[in-house]
Amino acid sequence: MKPISNAAVLARFGYALSDPTRAEILMKLAAQPQYPGELATELGVSRQSMSNHLSCLRECGLAVAVPEGRRSRYELAHPDLAHALNDLLGVVLLASEGHVPHP
Repeated sequence: MKPISNAAVLARFGYALSDPTRAEILMKLAAQPQYPGELATELGVSRQSMSNHLSCLRECGLAVAVPEGRRSRYELAHPDLAHALNDLLGVVLLASEGHVPHP
């Protein structure tokens, strides 16, 4: 199996973040694990749409489903992702406010 390049990993991450609903899901998962039905209700999307978004996040390697009896709870695939997402959000907010000098 051919190893995935760093650029491909970042592109996959960017794809996951390119949809506002998926970005919101990731931020909610950074705060705490969630159930799909509750996420769908909170974000005002159908359960089918939520299922598709969660599938994308799993395929991108950012979220995992943890079976709990007949239900599955979703959480970030690695605990460091929460810190990385919050750092990225902070940097983007600073840049959007014009506080980061341009090279």
